[in-house]
Amino acid sequence: MQITRLTVDGLESGCVTDEAPAFAFALASTTPGEALASAVIRVGDWQVTTHEQVGIRYEGALAPHTDYPVRVEVTGTSGATAVAETSFRTGRLERPWIARWITDAAYRTPKKQSPVPMVFRTSFELPKPVRRAWIEATALGVYELDLNGAKVGEDYFAPGFTSYANQMQVQTYDVTDRLASGADAANTLIATVAGGWAVGSFTFARKNMIYADRQALLLEVHLEFEDGSQDVLATGPDWQVSTDGPVRMAEWYDGETFDATMTPEAMTWKSVDLTSPRTTPKLLAQYGAPVRVQREFTPVTQTVSPSGELVYDFGQNFAGVIRARIRGTHGQTVVFRHAEVLVDDELFVKSLRTAKATATYTCVDGEQEYSPRQTYMGFRFVGVRGIDPADLELTALVLHSDLTPTGEFSCSNELLNGLQNAIEWGGRSNLVDIPTDCPQRDEREGWTGDYAVFATTASYNFDMSRFLDKWLRDVSAEQSRGGGIPMVVPRSGNGFPVMATSCWGDVCVLAPWAEYLARGDLGLLRRQYPTMTRFLKAAEWWSGLLSVGDQRNIWQYPFHFGDWTSPDGSAKDWIKKGKWIGTAYFANSCGLVAQIADLLGEHADAARYRAQRDEVVKAYRSVFTDGHGLLKEEFQTAYVLPLHFGMTEGDETEAMAANLVRLIDEAGGHLRTGFPGTPYILFALSDHGRVDEAYDLLLQTGAPSWLYMIEAGGTTIWERWDALRPDGTVNIADLGSGKDGEDSSGGMVSFNHYAAGAVGDWLYRRVAGIEPVEGGYRSFRVAPIPGGGLTSASGAVQTPYGRASSAWTVDGTSFELHVEVPVSTRCTIELPDGSRHERTSGTHVFTCELVRDTAGVIG
Repeated sequence: MQITRLTVDGLESGCVTDEAPAFAFALASTTPGEALASAVIRVGDWQVTTHEQVGIRYEGALAPHTDYPVRVEVTGTSGATAVAETSFRTGRLERPWIARWITDAAYRTPKKQSPVPMVFRTSFELPKPVRRAWIEATALGVYELDLNGAKVGEDYFAPGFTSYANQMQVQTYDVTDRLASGADAANTLIATVAGGWAVGSFTFARKNMIYADRQALLLEVHLEFEDGSQDVLATGPDWQVSTDGPVRMAEWYDGETFDATMTPEAMTWKSVDLTSPRTTPKLLAQYGAPVRVQREFTPVTQTVSPSGELVYDFGQNFAGVIRARIRGTHGQTVVFRHAEVLVDDELFVKSLRTAKATATYTCVDGEQEYSPRQTYMGFRFVGVRGIDPADLELTALVLHSDLTPTGEFSCSNELLNGLQNAIEWGGRSNLVDIPTDCPQRDEREGWTGDYAVFATTASYNFDMSRFLDKWLRDVSAEQSRGGGIPMVVPRSGNGFPVMATSCWGDVCVLAPWAEYLARGDLGLLRRQYPTMTRFLKAAEWWSGLLSVGDQRNIWQYPFHFGDWTSPDGSAKDWIKKGKWIGTAYFANSCGLVAQIADLLGEHADAARYRAQRDEVVKAYRSVFTDGHGLLKEEFQTAYVLPLHFGMTEGDETEAMAANLVRLIDEAGGHLRTGFPGTPYILFALSDHGRVDEAYDLLLQTGAPSWLYMIEAGGTTIWERWDALRPDGTVNIADLGSGKDGEDSSGGMVSFNHYAAGAVGDWLYRRVAGIEPVEGGYRSFRVAPIPGGGLTSASGAVQTPYGRASSAWTVDGTSFELHVEVPVSTRCTIELPDGSRHERTSGTHVFTCELVRDTAGVIG
């Protein structure tokens, strides 16, 4: 037996924390049926004996800036043993800062623009050898550190995007090997701080100075010397600041302008000013997943557009920046523009709206390299002017939060494999410190509805634990007193009032529930439970407003996005469908919170929420249907939600499924669902005896459909089903008011939104057939549903206990299934012939004969 993975707060190494951490470990064994019998976890003098492998909370004492070794000794049910070790380090805890916030108080940030980056510097000497040195830093704005001519750390956009009024992250960087010590050995530390989310232009309305009037830096260099003495070098009045550094412009939407001819020697420096944040946020050691370079792309083609612009195609839409290796001359300017698609062989940028998405670089003489550091773009294509292609080597760096991939899916249909690739890349592109809606235009906000529907797919594809721990803190921090959840988190200048609204607000239930099922840590549910209950109380209050009878459980007010981005109608039409969506989502969240309450031992709450769910379900059926499965006002999502959320009974269920199929047939075999219904439409069909119809819908290639995007060349998921028309033109039709009254002069069209990629959940749970029954897959089901002409499919997930997988093939009428069950878990296998098998850890093979009807369709 082996311990294959040991983590502290989700990290295998490098954990720095200001809070009591949680441990988890995975096991592997060649002994069939092996499981954990017991484990002893030791941290210094503290130890605990446990039968758990996930969410084991440290309950010992913590001191600031201290290393804690962790040792885990496990014994399996077979008697086998294994040992693993790691460590974690504490941050400041509540130790006061010596450092002071510094800025240039004379600088005035222009209205609706991002400020010029500020450059801070200090120099210092170390007269004696250093045993250990580290930097702790945070900023209002986004910062990057340079020590003795080289970048410190790997992070982009530190300190990260949080609800700055409530909490901010502090980064810790070990710089022991970067310092020069001894006589006449000088060290120079430079910090470049751009406006970022705190000060810079944000939202399509170009609001700025949302959290601060100008940038500010807080930093300490901690020194431990070989002789045992210590010292701290801190930001304060002895530092210098300049606003004429090489980064002349940096902001999220317009890009970056860099002048390499501007050196520190040529800059104008002055003494800094002391300042302080507007509020008093908690300053905590980094608890989220930092944004870092994840891979590097080389262009697949290089062409010249009709207008004469060099165009590089990287073959994949993604979020990131270019890296240019240039042979240039002093003062030469090279311009890099970014776009998702080409139209008539030119970069199409109208859909970016006001975003310029441009990097401009002024050269020095000779060989040089440039890559933006204070911004990012969403793109596949880069247009370049100002340089001969022979003098340019262009690559691209993929940027997103540092998330461990956990899920896999593939099958015998290459279009579906392309869809899976697009789902993964849509996720990567929009998991950039917060879950954004898109990475390219003048938005990139944390829209809650987008993540609400994508949460389960995201938690399958990636280990979302640290990412969500960070973001959900902000969801809770920005919840209103009345229980409403902002449509955007962090709210950060978004114009919508904070109110309880369906699907978007339900993220406070759906996201932690999805992550619990994937990772199994009750701690997340426990932390988020008060947020969930306040939200449901708000939904209950709004449902009962000005209502009597069953109408008291119909959630109509104050506002719902409704069937957002449905192919039918405009934004106004989608919003009109809000009470159907609101009521169904209310019932679903009541049911989920009842399950969560039971898991947390809140059984009285669980009984109350189940009763409330029953009342809401009764109201939906009474008010919206004829009582026999026919909606009084029909649209696909209004059938999908009650079917998938288990709100129907008996013959009513069959009638609703038949009516949904009829609406799909009337739409020419296409879906007509928006954000709230799209994740569940295939479940609503397949789980109610309509497997063939589910596969037909999945495999539809005409617009609107998932595979239309893929056949049209999409490498990510689109915001709208018809973003690119069959004739190759981009659909930028005016949608009316849109989100937050957005400017529709460039339309509401993005080729990199992940919401419709929530279909990935059906690929994993029904095609591959892997589905958690208990949190973290401690017990799970494998029940693949073959169909759609597929001859094979496979899926795998790295659970907290180890790898779980399902792989099946069909040869004629013979079905063969391979299942991998991790140590300490159990699996129920359901074959297409209806047989059931229970298995514990190991690899298992099953076969059966498939039944086909007269048309040759698998039954």
